[in-house]
Amino acid sequence: MKRFAYYLKVERQMSPNTVAAYCADVSDFLASCSKPGESADSADVEDYVALRSKDLSKRSQARLLSSLRSYFDWLILEGDRRDNPCDRVDTPKLGRYLPAVLSVEEVSAIMESVDLRSPQGVRDRAILEVLYGCGLRVSEVCGLLISQVYLQEGFVRVVGKGNKERLVPLGEMAADSFSAWLEVRPVPSSPEFSDIAFLNRFGAPLSRVSVFNMIKKQSLLAGVRKEISPHTFRHSFATHLIENGADLRVVQEMLGHESILTTEIYTHIDSRTWQAAVLEHHPRNK
Repeated sequence: MKRFAYYLKVERQMSPNTVAAYCADVSDFLASCSKPGESADSADVEDYVALRSKDLSKRSQARLLSSLRSYFDWLILEGDRRDNPCDRVDTPKLGRYLPAVLSVEEVSAIMESVDLRSPQGVRDRAILEVLYGCGLRVSEVCGLLISQVYLQEGFVRVVGKGNKERLVPLGEMAADSFSAWLEVRPVPSSPEFSDIAFLNRFGAPLSRVSVFNMIKKQSLLAGVRKEISPHTFRHSFATHLIENGADLRVVQEMLGHESILTTEIYTHIDSRTWQAAVLEHHPRNK
C-alpha cells in the first residue's frame, strides 16, 4: 500500500485525501477477496462491488471501481499483472449530478447569522466570506496561509489539487472580514502555525470537520434547511457568477478545474433556474 500510495501521489499527482480514499478502498477489497492483487479476477471485483452496493450510492460505487482500476493499472506497470480485471466490469450509470446551490438571500442570511462579538465569530464570518467570495475548497481554506492573501492587491494565491497554483480575486467584503480576523487571531500554539490563516482558539489549524460543523450550525441559525456543506458555497459562487454573465473560462480558472467540462455543470444549474421561472409565469402551465 505504501508503494501504491507513492504512485498515486507522485506519478498521478492525486491529493492526499484522494490517495487515502483509494488506498482504503483497495485494502478493503483485498481483505474481502482473500487473494493477492496479482491473482484477483473480474468475478472477484464484481462480487465485491455487489457486496458494497448495499450501502453505497452509484456515484460511490463508481469511485470504488476507479480506485480498483488504478490499483490494477499500477500492478500492470510494476509487471505483476498483464490485464486489468476492472475492464470487464460495468461501471454504474450515473445521472447528471446537480449540486445543491444557495440563493444570494440564503448566503446573506448565513453570513448575518454569525455572532461577531467573539473572536471565533469573527473567524467564522471570514471563513464563510472566503469560501463564497473566492470559491475555495474547504481543504484550501484550512491550508490557506496569511502570506498567500494579498489584501492591498485584492487577490488570493491558492494551492489546489495536485499542488497547482491559481490566483483568485478577493472581494471587498471578504477582504474586510479577513482583516478583522487578523486583528483578533490568537497566538499560534507552535511556530510552524505562524503563517496559517485560520486557527482554533488553542492556536492550532482548523480541521475540515470543524468548518463543516460550523456551517451546519450557522445554516440552522439562519433558517436554511437545505443539506449544505462547505462545498455548497463553492457551487453557489460559480452558479451566481454564471447567472450574472461571467465567462465560463474565467469561472474555470477561478475554480481550478482542469477541464471546462467540469465547470459546465453550473450552466445546467443556471438553466434549471430559468426553466423554473419560465414555467412559473407561463399562462399555459398549471
